[in-house]
Amino acid sequence: MKKVGIVMGSDSDLPVVKKAVDVLTSFGVPFEVHVFSAHRTPDEAAGFAATAREKGFGVLIAAAGMAAHLAGALAARTTLPVIGVPCKSAALDGIDALLSTVQMPSGIPVATVAIDGAANAALLSVQILALGEPELARALDEKRRRDAAAVLAKDAALAEQLQLNH
Repeated sequence: MKKVGIVMGSDSDLPVVKKAVDVLTSFGVPFEVHVFSAHRTPDEAAGFAATAREKGFGVLIAAAGMAAHLAGALAARTTLPVIGVPCKSAALDGIDALLSTVQMPSGIPVATVAIDGAANAALLSVQILALGEPELARALDEKRRRDAAAVLAKDAALAEQLQLNH
């Protein structure tokens, strides 16, 4: 199975990235986590992206705040799918990171999830890898069934609590 590479621009992004780690772990998807900055360690970030395919990666996740150029910097060096996670910051609540991540020039796509949306970035990674891994596809289907059942159980509990008839 291909690995997912998770790169964060700063170790302060770890609380956000941990959500992706948890999702990937729950699906048994192998991954690596690194701290590379698009601005402070551009050569290391570029080298990681440029060699990712040959090192067995199938998807890259880039989490960064503020100027958030990391996802684009990685995408410029690989044709693997790159998923950007804009991270919330104190100054503009992550809107700056969202716009930096989503506004990529034509020809260098970056899939972008919500601000601090690392769990969805991991799920999207699993969906991409599941294209060639039937076992992952079945696990995703099962997760969707469990999620739906949990919502319906909450609906029934609410109806019972409010003594409503359905």
